[in-house]
Amino acid sequence: MTTAQPAARAGAVLNGIRTRTRERGLPGLATPAFATVVGILVAFRLLAVYPWNEYVFDLHAYWASRFGLDYALEHPGPAGMYLYSPAFAHLISPLTALPLPIFAAIWTALGAALLYWMVGRWSIVVGLLPPVALTIAQGQLDLAFAAVILIGFRWPGAWALPVLTKVTPGLGLVWFAVRREWRSLAIAAGTTAAVVAVSAVIDPTSWGGWFGMLARMQFPSAQSGLVLVPIALWLRLPIAAAIVAWGAARDHRWALPVGVCLAMPILWLNAFTILVAIMPMLPIAATSPAGRYLRSSAREPSPGPEVAHPQLRPDHRRTVVPSS
Repeated sequence: MTTAQPAARAGAVLNGIRTRTRERGLPGLATPAFATVVGILVAFRLLAVYPWNEYVFDLHAYWASRFGLDYALEHPGPAGMYLYSPAFAHLISPLTALPLPIFAAIWTALGAALLYWMVGRWSIVVGLLPPVALTIAQGQLDLAFAAVILIGFRWPGAWALPVLTKVTPGLGLVWFAVRREWRSLAIAAGTTAAVVAVSAVIDPTSWGGWFGMLARMQFPSAQSGLVLVPIALWLRLPIAAAIVAWGAARDHRWALPVGVCLAMPILWLNAFTILVAIMPMLPIAATSPAGRYLRSSAREPSPGPEVAHPQLRPDHRRTVVPSS
């Protein structure tokens, strides 16, 4: 063996490393960077570093539901208000039984995990967008709603979450109605009803208070100084329903997150996080866990009637009958 051979091999190895580094580039560092940022925020909350566990964050209101629910003075806008149904408080009660720092750390980690599930290596980029960053910092449910949209194609019972928290995003169920997927619609409605029934047995008084709060229909005004899009709900809901119905008829899944976002009771800045659900539907995030999940669910038979609107099923192919 000549002395030139080891040098040539070393050069080949270095060239291979450089090639892989160029191919990976920033994407190769994206996931570790995202994990590092999330780890720091989780640590801040676990160690109760000010101000990350203060009442101004929505997750504090969720945790405080452990002390009981009183909707008499609750209304959208001010920090620290618990506005969701008693069912949501009951569902998360195993977590709210924990000390606030532990609850806040787990809640933040869950939100970050949902983001990674949906967009994979793009998490660090998407997570820095103001609506998404605000959602994770506040502990809001917008990432969960985005995940529900994706999971709901196969498991429609997941729609109970937006219905029993924000209510109006449940308009997304128009998707199943237009496609005549009656079984999926029945599962979503049945799951929601079952959760409500159990929760009402646990605390019927709070349910009366929640319905009373909804009946007051109090919304912050454009002059409140809060960051929101001042378009009235009554104006947005028909548009949202039309978008979802159009998407269902044309089999455009991306229309569902758009409609659900528009159907939010108030268009806060963080509400636009729901549009993250579109990314796994696109080639850019097709290899994310959610992207793979969508492809696998599209290959499954539709849960609706076999004879109803076959052109709407993802696996439909037009059959051409040759003329004689």
